[in-house]
Amino acid sequence: MELPTIAAPGVGERADAVADAACHLYDTIAPWGTGAPGGWSRSAAEDAAEAIETTAHALASVDPGAEVVLAPVHAALADLRRRLGLASADALSGDGLPVTPRTVGNPRRTRWARVLTAAAPSPRQPPSRTTS
Repeated sequence: MELPTIAAPGVGERADAVADAACHLYDTIAPWGTGAPGGWSRSAAEDAAEAIETTAHALASVDPGAEVVLAPVHAALADLRRRLGLASADALSGDGLPVTPRTVGNPRRTRWARVLTAAAPSPRQPPSRTTS
């Protein structure tokens, strides 16, 4: 299959931005080395894994067989998530493909909804004040 030289509107720019961001991330983390404390946090590792997973989902649409070719990426990331104690992203079938493809345009929306946050103060109740 030969790809066209011009991508759909926004595709080339966003792919370029992803590649640049990945290079910047590598340049930032490389000085820490492997296993050095302080390089990665739980949320940073989850964000990076999610970026790769989402990019693989997007890239799977380039060709009818691309999803099968990318199956090892999903399997490897699922294994990495287990090793790091992170929540799993997508259930994988026996052949390493995601059981259900993403149906949400922005998968981060669903992940952030699962994050526990402190309750915000009610706008109806003013903060308590002490009078002197």
